[in-house]
Amino acid sequence: MNANLETVTIGLLSASDRASSGVYRDEGIPALKTWLASAVCNPIRFVEALVPDERDTIEAALCKMADRDGCHLVFTTGGTGPAVRDITPEATLAVVDKEMPGFGEQMRQISLYYVPTAILSRQTAGIRGKCLIVNLPGRPKAIAETLGGVRDEGGNMKVHGLFSAIPYCIDLIGGAFIETDEAVCKAFRPKSS
Repeated sequence: MNANLETVTIGLLSASDRASSGVYRDEGIPALKTWLASAVCNPIRFVEALVPDERDTIEAALCKMADRDGCHLVFTTGGTGPAVRDITPEATLAVVDKEMPGFGEQMRQISLYYVPTAILSRQTAGIRGKCLIVNLPGRPKAIAETLGGVRDEGGNMKVHGLFSAIPYCIDLIGGAFIETDEAVCKAFRPKSS
């Protein structure tokens, strides 16, 4: 972490009926915090919410993170499958100004390297004001894979993870300048001519 870098505010929202009611411990938020702490060089201020799979509750939490908490970036985990209670994408799309469908396409491409059921995922992303909101899978292993990408046996990148594009997206919408540890995830920014 570099003290000269701007603090980035990142919202972490886990949507789960069972975890929010204490039936089991949420693993999505801790997995995100661990991965982000290893990848992001900036100081990070986390804003967290563990909520049930209720559309109104998810929408309200996303709006609060983007509008009042000043999050530059919000990651959600859980609620992106085809089950009846999986409504995180609907809640996300209801509160964003612009949909960013490439994020969902890339997540499914990455996940297909590991599981054939990746096609059942409905993850998406969008922009609300100056905040990027991204729906991630709920499993810690899948979170790390989608953010970091697919590497071959030699450690060479085969398919870029989502986080390679996120700092530049945040730049474009007027958020914090995010620097990454290139050993974990190299942020791509086009060279100016």
